[in-house]
Amino acid sequence: MNLTTRRRVSGGEDPLSNVEAVRPLEQDEFQQVREMAHDTFGLDLRPGKEELVTARLRRLVRANGFGTYRDYCRHVLRDSTGEALAAMIDALTTNHTSFLREPDHFDFLRQTVLPKLAGRESIEIWSAACSTGEEVWTLACLLQDEVALRNFRIFASDISRRALQFASEARYSEERCRGVPAAWLARYFTTEPGPAKIYRISPATRSLAFFRRLNLLESYGWPRPFPVIFCRNVMIYFDQATQEQVVRKLIDALEPGGYLLVGHAESLTRVAHSLEYVRPAVYRKPAGGRDPWTRS
Repeated sequence: MNLTTRRRVSGGEDPLSNVEAVRPLEQDEFQQVREMAHDTFGLDLRPGKEELVTARLRRLVRANGFGTYRDYCRHVLRDSTGEALAAMIDALTTNHTSFLREPDHFDFLRQTVLPKLAGRESIEIWSAACSTGEEVWTLACLLQDEVALRNFRIFASDISRRALQFASEARYSEERCRGVPAAWLARYFTTEPGPAKIYRISPATRSLAFFRRLNLLESYGWPRPFPVIFCRNVMIYFDQATQEQVVRKLIDALEPGGYLLVGHAESLTRVAHSLEYVRPAVYRKPAGGRDPWTRS
């Protein structure tokens, strides 16, 4: 820790309360942060994002006792534990989602995909950028509503440890639960006592999801391919080359005939891939030969 750059303030004042202890972000420092973010987890911080980087990293720079972003980046690179990089990723990533976001995807799952899977003994779905968990629990509620589907699991992953912790705790304010069907709130949620109303996913529903920290640029290592992968509203933060890399890896994780659902702002039109277009933001991996999804 570079203690020489931290201001020591007498009289009990918090030395981190003085924002001026950190020098303004310089252009070469922004470029260094930009390259680190792109190389480690694919984030494309384009020119013009200097204020965003300043706002999101300033607290970490100060908390670690550094007066410049350059010293902080050096610290992140030298930290062999990976904790400093994880903290930087948490700070730079955007975790915005909601229950039943882009609802036509869930209608498509219920009406088109699940009937084709009804004869299976078990179903596994991957939420590949689960953020704070609303997508995961939407899937869990929807699947439980399907009487024929008793044995299923949802694998959820994200690069942000902070988001994963929030998702696995599964506690949401009343405001965040607006739009959740009343039947779901009664059946799959519990309420916690306190001045502010807090809903929590029920223990039985929480047991259906498994969380894992995962970088979409690295090896996935799933034991078997998935029939359905949700990877929504994350590739908009990648450049085209990174998008193509991620899509190739997602295709490898899909079983033949399986579906990939992306965000509606993430058309794969400009991305090289082997998927079949189904409808906006829905793609299917070619089955090859006899379609395993077609009932005989």
